Amino acid sequence: MPMFPLGTVLFPYAMLPLQVFEPRYQLMMRHVLDGDHEFGVVLIERGSEVGGGDTRFDIATIARVVQASDLPDGRIVLATVGMRRVRVARWLADDPYPRAEVTAFADVSTDPQADAAARAEVVTLLAQVTELARRIDPRIDGPPELDPDPVRASYEAAAISPIGPFDAQQVLAAADAGTRLRLLATLLADRMVDLRARFDLDE
Repeated sequence: MPMFPLGTVLFPYAMLPLQVFEPRYQLMMRHVLDGDHEFGVVLIERGSEVGGGDTRFDIATIARVVQASDLPDGRIVLATVGMRRVRVARWLADDPYPRAEVTAFADVSTDPQADAAARAEVVTLLAQVTELARRIDPRIDGPPELDPDPVRASYEAAAISPIGPFDAQQVLAAADAGTRLRLLATLLADRMVDLRARFDLDE
């Protein structure tokens, strides 16, 4: 599987726009577009997006290219969407571009009733965090409605939650939807505390 190491986490169902300018990734995208239009997106643990030599996490998301355009300066502009999680079994040589052997990372619901309750809690917390943020910046839109399915809802919520990349990676790596939603609830509650402390907002 071709792999694109980035400084951001892609979740299943989320959109990810890309501008590809590094020659090795331009070559990778040519191969991807000539094939099944899929590649892996993985968070960089240490290092830079440009130049190689980075250390990467082992849980990634398969992205599918839904639109591609070539710019006059040689850049490739892509619209991609997250499809499913994978686990990196082994990294291969980076020549001519990063590749890995990957295995499926299934996402199952272990307790549908508990998952539904966790989804409801995240919906409430997202609304509260958004309301706090809108008191600071009225231009911020309200949170979109989450899918009824807790698995999909957990990814949708993770993609719009105001969390950093390493927290997002933890969420992506959670074993199942319930674990992911409960982790998100904790992170969102912490975010509310931070917002209130930073801007001295009353509850």
